[in-house]
Amino acid sequence: MAGRELRVQVVYALPERCWTVEVVLPEGARVADALALADLAGVLPQGAVDPARLAVYGRTATLETRLHDRDRVEILRPLLADPKQARRQRARDAAKR
Repeated sequence: MAGRELRVQVVYALPERCWTVEVVLPEGARVADALALADLAGVLPQGAVDPARLAVYGRTATLETRLHDRDRVEILRPLLADPKQARRQRARDAAKR
């Protein structure tokens, strides 16, 4: 019996544009396999995926994370600001009003 196929989305988003590539992989595939097949290196700012900035449906993932049918692999952008610092600044600004 042949292995099951997995349909997986690979997503990279910028504020003004989003790239989504659906790939078909064999059962047992990993995040690295999906990224290789999606080939989004040409649209990424540095041309390569930072392994520290990966998620599957918002949960941190590694290149070795196993995938399931209908998973969404997300290539995350670096944070522009520390969320804790941004919240503190908003609280200070609100207190001034």
